Amino acid sequence: MTPTKPPGNGPQAENDHRGPANFPLLVLGALGVVYGDIGTSPIYAFREALRVSGQVSGMVDGKQILGLLSLIVWALTSIVAIKYVGFVLRADNKGEGGTLSLMSLARESLEGRPVWVLVLGIVGASLFLGDAIITPAISVLSAVEGLEVVAPQLSHWVVPTTVAIITALFLVQRFGTGGVASVFGPVTALWFLTLGVSGLAHILQQPLILSAINPLHAIQFLGTHAGISVPVLGAAFLAVTGAEALYVDLGHFGRKPIVFAWFALVFPSLLLNYFGQGAYVLSHPEDIEHPFFAMQPEWAQFPVVVLATAATVIASQAVISGAYSLIRQAMHLNLLPRFSIRHTSETQAGQIYMPQVNTLLFVAVIALVTTFRNSSGLSAAYGIAVTGEMLITAILLFVVARRVWRWRRTLALIVIAPLILIDTSFFVANVAKFGQGGWVPVAVAVTAAFLMQTWISGRRLLTIRTRADEVPLTMIIDNLTRKKPATVPGTAVFLTSDVEGAPTALLHSMKHYKVLHEHNIILSVLTSPSPYVADDEKIFLESLHPLFSRIVITFGYMETPNIPRALILARKLGLKFDIMSTTFFLSRRTILPSEKGGMPLWQDRVFIALAHNASNATEYFRLPTGRVVELGIQVTI
Repeated sequence: MTPTKPPGNGPQAENDHRGPANFPLLVLGALGVVYGDIGTSPIYAFREALRVSGQVSGMVDGKQILGLLSLIVWALTSIVAIKYVGFVLRADNKGEGGTLSLMSLARESLEGRPVWVLVLGIVGASLFLGDAIITPAISVLSAVEGLEVVAPQLSHWVVPTTVAIITALFLVQRFGTGGVASVFGPVTALWFLTLGVSGLAHILQQPLILSAINPLHAIQFLGTHAGISVPVLGAAFLAVTGAEALYVDLGHFGRKPIVFAWFALVFPSLLLNYFGQGAYVLSHPEDIEHPFFAMQPEWAQFPVVVLATAATVIASQAVISGAYSLIRQAMHLNLLPRFSIRHTSETQAGQIYMPQVNTLLFVAVIALVTTFRNSSGLSAAYGIAVTGEMLITAILLFVVARRVWRWRRTLALIVIAPLILIDTSFFVANVAKFGQGGWVPVAVAVTAAFLMQTWISGRRLLTIRTRADEVPLTMIIDNLTRKKPATVPGTAVFLTSDVEGAPTALLHSMKHYKVLHEHNIILSVLTSPSPYVADDEKIFLESLHPLFSRIVITFGYMETPNIPRALILARKLGLKFDIMSTTFFLSRRTILPSEKGGMPLWQDRVFIALAHNASNATEYFRLPTGRVVELGIQVTI
């Protein structure tokens, strides 16, 4: 099917905003959103590589500098330019990207929709959330640390200033980012130009540094420094953190603008800056604590600190928005309960604010900043989540190449196996930092994966228990045929997740009110593995009885479910629908734990807590509050 959607209903689709006329704006937007994270890595990546390689202020080894730079250059080339830009961006699910999109695409291509693909998707999404709490902390903290170079006497203000900036960033989320998003692209473009120019100035003084482009320097370094190769690989990987954003934001900008921005500005600017930092360290071996800021002319140091801070705030905003988008996808795929979603734009449904998620992220980020207190400490926590997610992406990419692209096994192995090997190497190198802080994103990811598993298992048990008490809808219709009940004017819509059974709300309504409406609709909502579902394929309407109709509405996992709007579409199929004469009946279930249930009692209580904190169906499905009746039932799981 061809995905279509009305303007303003999620990220703009390929056919309504990606024309040639909008290409420059899309490239500029991609710079701010897609490349904000990877663009701030020069602030700390080369510095950390110097630190773990044992370089000492005043005494640096030129061959080691070339080796470190070669590792960074080829990490950027192999992981970003070849893997993500060359292959992963082509694995779009109806124009959308991200771990869950790739998981849905891979799972649908396999017979029986195997569980192991779902597990990989859950783990990958959980790892992204682990990364989401570290990026704002390390990015902003590393930028503010530039104060230590500009004005050493202000070093004790680094942590308080970072906390203040991050607090302001999370507080403004509720107001939306539409107003400031327009400046993201230009500011980030200025940032990349600054990276390139500042690096080029020092390369011209030490042109020999360009020989680091030879991969033999990286191979020789690893061969002669086997004892430190693991931590050095972990530090070099910091240069590519943020690469996963290329795929996550595919649906917002399209592949061509993302690819063009990478090769036209981002990649050259990053390479020039890393080479420039290497050249500066060779010329000034005493300045290895903060080479990025130290290499700037004295008059430019403070402006660069300000620009770096702005760039890291933009990078953090992109990660926060990405976390919102990911959790919304997980909700629509029934991997998580319904969290409250507030739309911050009247025209762009993709701009959302999730209060509960925002609070959790804020608390976690502030805890990281106040605990680690410097970006070097946080760098140890960085990497495990990102490399784990990248490895999962590579595995799912192999499935897509074989099943969707129809590659032969030999070709898929030749192309993707080396990428998996590279990701595995970096993953192992970052796992070595587990005790130094790497446990943080792992703990977050494990918690998120556990909650998803609990929600999936709990919903399955809840469905089994509910169906045990339900009556087949056909039985009720047969009884109505023999004895027609009293009817009242209007339309009643009964929501149910079971397409075949009679909704519990219907049974309770008939039991207590003894009447039926003139028109009764049994309504089920399904989520498609595709991001969007065309309007003419969204509705299934079936007449069961003069008094009853069944409607199944299918939304894409990137769409915002809106039942009243979907019912208007059903008019084309003959449904007579008037919102002012319609009542929506919902079942509000009170869930009770059971020691003999399918999950341990303590996990039952976790599931109940998740269900209790979920937003109600009225809000989630955009039902008019004045036309909703909720009937309570108790279910033991």
